[in-house]
This record gives sequence, structure tokens and C-alpha cells, in this order.
Amino acid sequence: MSWELRGARKTVWLLAGLLAGGCASDIARLTRAAGQGDAAAQYDLGERYYTGHGVGMDAAEAVRWYRESAGQGNARAQYDLGWCYYEGVGVSRDYTEAAKWHKKAAEQENAKAQYALSVCYFKGHGVDEDATESVRWLRKAAEQGFAQAQSVLGECYFRGYAVDKDDAEAVRWVRKAAGQGYAKAQDVLGCCYLGGIGVERDEAEAAKWFRKAARQGFTEAQIALGVLYFKSDNLGWDAAEAAKWFRKAAEQGDAEAQHFLGVCYVMGRGVGKDTAEAIKWFRKAAGQGYAEAQHMLDEHDRAARAGKEIAEAAERGDAKARLLADEYDKGLRSNKSLIDEWHRD
Repeated sequence: MSWELRGARKTVWLLAGLLAGGCASDIARLTRAAGQGDAAAQYDLGERYYTGHGVGMDAAEAVRWYRESAGQGNARAQYDLGWCYYEGVGVSRDYTEAAKWHKKAAEQENAKAQYALSVCYFKGHGVDEDATESVRWLRKAAEQGFAQAQSVLGECYFRGYAVDKDDAEAVRWVRKAAGQGYAKAQDVLGCCYLGGIGVERDEAEAAKWFRKAARQGFTEAQIALGVLYFKSDNLGWDAAEAAKWFRKAAEQGDAEAQHFLGVCYVMGRGVGKDTAEAIKWFRKAAGQGYAEAQHMLDEHDRAARAGKEIAEAAERGDAKARLLADEYDKGLRSNKSLIDEWHRD
């Protein structure tokens, strides 16, 4: 379990700051109100310091005002203070404090805090590891419509984690999250349709959900969509579309996608046949430890050595070498076939 809950809000605040063109008077007003004990103003001032909206970014000052507001029972401040303790932002990392503040906010029905508390129980961070408690708080967040919690609750049903394994129930929760645009859930739902897990197998429906996630830049879905276009007769075989999605994932640094894109260049599927470009992508994948890409590089090196030997033998008048060279030039032999035949006694 993990969560990414603050980045989008920070972007909104920064954009607001650019549009506002300065808000010194607003900061002064908030500071006065916060100093007078206004919990909402304290929280808003903490947000300004966290995001740098109208003031210099200062995580420690943000924590100070979150703490003031949280102490008065502001659930959003309690959650954010817990997050700062969990991540060690503006304060030393302290899982016990993080769990304490997340629980205070969770008990006030703050869905993000309920999800965060579930993570604490799942990992044993600041509390004893407890699968039942983890799923209890996860369900509370999911029932409030928090997409990430819905997706993870679905995973719990897939795996039988603190609940009875139930693929249909898993799909129900994943579908709720996918319907809200959560990319990971869309990818999982695509996998369910592709594998017939909790639903009838349906490649077209799988592709629909993979495409939704892929368009959000989710690499696993981009690869899955590429494989479907590369292999599926039901979707209408489209190598160019396959290569397009492999490239999108490859350019994000995904080793598997880099390998598949290299294969496309080797075979001339969806792109022009280009050994140099294939080698470039295989090297990127191999550099990340992707074994199949390294195997392709090794095969290329072996073929290059065999090709050199064959060319030299052909120049000396060797009939077998001349035949193999001719067949290879005409595309009648692969690298492996060339190597195997040359070394055959």
C-alpha cells in the first residue's frame, strides 16, 4: 500500500499563486487570525507555508501551524500533520506520532486519514501490525468513495488479505476506483477482463480499461495495450499501435517496454526494421537488468561474429558460407538460424 495525496493540491496552490499575482495582505490576514486561535486560519496558513503560496516555502513553519490547528480538532490539519511525521517533512520522521494524528483525523471520518491509518496497520508503522484493523480502516475510506482505498480493498479481496478471497467482490471495488479515473485500478480491471478474473473474459473490454490507464501515462497499462495490439486477432492486429504504446512506456524508463520496442525494431513490426535502434533499446533495458534484452544483445554479438566468419569464408570460396550469406541477405534466415547452421558440423 502507498499513497500520493499532496502533490496535486500543491500544484493547485502554486497555480493559484501565479494567477493571484501576490497575496501579502491575505497572508497578513491569515497570520492575524491564526495568532488569535482561529483553527481554520491556522490550517490555511500551514498550507501556504507548505506550498509556498504567498510566502517562502517552509515545511517547519507549516508543521507548526498544522499542529496548532490539529490541536483544536481540525481533521485536515491532523491528517497533514500525520503525513509530515510519516514522511519526515518539516519534522523528524516518527511513525508513532504519524499514526496518532492519522487516527484522530480518521475518527472524524477523514477518508485520507482512514486510508493512511490503514497503511500504518498494514506495515506496522507506529502501531502493531494488524491486518484486520488495516482492512477495517481501508473499508471506511473506500465506503466514502476514496478511489485509492477502493482499489486496494479490491486487491485485498483478490488475495484473501484479512477477508475471504472473492474475485467478484474484488472487481466490484476495483471498478468503483476505475470509474473515478484511478489509473492503477483501470489497469487492474483491464487485467481482470483479459484473464477472466471475476468477470467474463473480454479482450475488447480489457483494451478499453488499459487504454484509459495508458492515456494517463501508466506504464503497465501501456505495455499491456501494446501486447494486445501486437498479438490479438480480436482487436485487429495493429503493430504500429503496439509500437506506439511500447515507446510511450519505454520513454518513461520501463525496461520491459524498452525490450519490446527493441523487438519491434528487430522484426520491423510497426516500425521500420532498424538493428541499430533495436540495439539502443535493448541496451537501455539490459542496463536495468532485464535478462531477455541482454540475451538479445548476446545473440546479436554472436550473429555479428558468425557473420564476419561467414563473409571471410565466402571470400575464400566456401560454398556453405556463400549460401548462408545469400539466404541471410534475402531475409530467409534469422540471426539464430544463421548461427546454428554455421556452427553445425
